[in-house]
Amino acid sequence: MTTPGPAPATIRIYSTGADLIAPLAYPKVTAKLMRLGAPQDRVCERRGEATQARPEGKLVWCHAASVGESLSILPLIGQMTCARNDLRFLITSGTQTSAKILSNRLPARTQHQFVPLDSRKYLRRFLEHWRPDAAIFVESELWPNMLRESRARGIPMALVNARISDRSVRNWKRFETSARYLLNHFEIIHCQDDRTETHLRALGVESAQRGVNLKALADPLPYDADALTSLEEKIGTRPVWLAASTHPGEDEIAIEAHREILNTHPDAVLILVPRHPERADAIDALILKAGLTATRRAKGELPKQDAAVYLADTLGEMGLWYKLCPLTLLCGSFTDVGGHNPYEPAQAGSFILHGPHYANFAHAYHDLDMSGAGQQVADAAEIAKTVQEAFASPDLLQEKQAAARTFTRETGGALESLTSSLFNALRLS
Repeated sequence: MTTPGPAPATIRIYSTGADLIAPLAYPKVTAKLMRLGAPQDRVCERRGEATQARPEGKLVWCHAASVGESLSILPLIGQMTCARNDLRFLITSGTQTSAKILSNRLPARTQHQFVPLDSRKYLRRFLEHWRPDAAIFVESELWPNMLRESRARGIPMALVNARISDRSVRNWKRFETSARYLLNHFEIIHCQDDRTETHLRALGVESAQRGVNLKALADPLPYDADALTSLEEKIGTRPVWLAASTHPGEDEIAIEAHREILNTHPDAVLILVPRHPERADAIDALILKAGLTATRRAKGELPKQDAAVYLADTLGEMGLWYKLCPLTLLCGSFTDVGGHNPYEPAQAGSFILHGPHYANFAHAYHDLDMSGAGQQVADAAEIAKTVQEAFASPDLLQEKQAAARTFTRETGGALESLTSSLFNALRLS
């Protein structure tokens, strides 16, 4: 097991502060969970109170922050499950959205719980019940008390799909001793790009090693075939494009681009999918203010001939929209969000347009654009021009779609290799 050494003063101060703050934060955190649909009898999990029994046998605990990270770990769990029929898995996450989506996609022998707040009392309660034999953390979920309490119980830990932006590493260097201390809790750190490996090794973390982005290894998002047929019949021959996972400020960009597209393709339909569906009323108002009309998925409506926008204000249907639309404007890339997962639309064969801000997937977006499966656009005018050209050249658009599918097929053997490395590092062999 790695030896992180004594905790720096900053970590000790944090631990005490987190213990004091967690009980005060708990009511606000759980109120948000329930507001978004979490069952009242499950919010106690945020205090480390289990609502399910621990399964018999070896248990691997996998922790991910939210939806994207949670879904990215599923192929790895599936591979580990196939390799070892004696393993059981627990996934923890912090959001109701992730819990809802995972409820329909958990692999065999896998359970879900909400993660405890980073209080030593809550974590000890959680660990006493679940007694994990190993732990896998996804991307950047580095809660100091969580790591310290797990280590105190002798639980071997791995960090997978690690990613550090240039901006983040500058912040880390301000607290280099604390960063090195936390990262040295891990037996192995699987990095999703060369840059992260370089940054971590520069911090003195010798366990860092380059791998493949887990999100590139995920299965295509599922979709309802009957719903797809219904939408295809309703839309008919109308040209259709998708603005996926929009954030505030990006809805206006997509709507403005669509108004320009309607000048050359008056029957075109924009499917607009907000990252957070609770923003749908505000987005609907923006559409009306722009002089357009919309129908809404959450109200059970289908696209209408006299409505230029279909507001897809539901959760768990991204696979449907990517499959339906030959061209996707992948948002989160026109704000400081840092971009969203490009592998999901590419797997569905959707040509991807994106903005200039994609630090979360810098390596992937570069490769995407170089392969011809993606293209960076600056603003609404450039989006409109690119979409209009695609609609006017069906053969070219089909080539772009084919490039997108090819882009996701170049990671053979990576999952098996990572699984083998984890078995060895976490003493599960």
